[in-house]
Amino acid sequence: MNIFSEKVPTNKQEAIKDFILQNFAAIVNPKQYAFWEIKHKDFTATFYNSSKFVVQGKNIGPLLDCLSAKFDNFREIGNRELVIGNSQFTIPHYQLPYVGTDESGKGDFFGPLVVAGVLVDEKNRPLFKDLGIKDSKTLKDEQMLRMAQQIQKHSVFSVVVISNAKYNELYAKFKNLNKLLAWGHARVIENILEKTQCEYALSDKFGDESLIQSALMQKGKTIKLEQRVRAESDIAVAAASVLARATFVQKMKSMENFYGCKFPKGANDGVKVCAKDFIQKYGKDRLIEVCKVHFKTYKEI
Repeated sequence: MNIFSEKVPTNKQEAIKDFILQNFAAIVNPKQYAFWEIKHKDFTATFYNSSKFVVQGKNIGPLLDCLSAKFDNFREIGNRELVIGNSQFTIPHYQLPYVGTDESGKGDFFGPLVVAGVLVDEKNRPLFKDLGIKDSKTLKDEQMLRMAQQIQKHSVFSVVVISNAKYNELYAKFKNLNKLLAWGHARVIENILEKTQCEYALSDKFGDESLIQSALMQKGKTIKLEQRVRAESDIAVAAASVLARATFVQKMKSMENFYGCKFPKGANDGVKVCAKDFIQKYGKDRLIEVCKVHFKTYKEI
């Protein structure tokens, strides 16, 4: 059983409760001497009237990561104290510097797959927080492009762009999207390790951790790698998601200029209309230049 306990101002209790319920499938219970108690399959979170906030359970890390990213009142992750049994210690996971990785384009029929990695250290972490860097899915394109410039300026980073032609070639080789993603994540980690030393990497969970680990080469074999659900709540993974999505947006614009087509994002009906227009203009054999052929949308078209 892992236990987290810390004093948090009581004027934050309502916002914390709402935030947990919005991000986790949990229920609220009344509890004596407490504002509330929230039950989840992985944890129990209780906000006492004394302003003590307690989280306990077998897997409390994802909740604490989300809360640390959202609320300034939680101490830095690297100094978080846990109690296991009667022993108290500090989690070493976020010992700076560390790499965060994320991808963009995997759910888009048109356009490349982009994987990015960003090294967060003592200098750029406060800057990234001040810039408001967070999961790219919550940002507008203009915001992402501005943030991406600052990320590139103030960090060691790597971006791997897998064009549609290369993507389709690799997918035919791997025959599995998670293996292809792992290959991309491993490449950005290796590229960063070519430039600087680092012992830890974190990515959003998309498959078994062994997929990335096995795709790493000599320099990456010694790195401590973790995949986590909702890892975009971490500042390094959020920075990687911003850099990946900004690059995806830029590459899509380049494709549109080259082919004279407006390629919609996602895999909806508008995508099918665009694909048919593309085929009329260039022929069906060239559709593989701009799309991911393993999508069922391709067969439907």
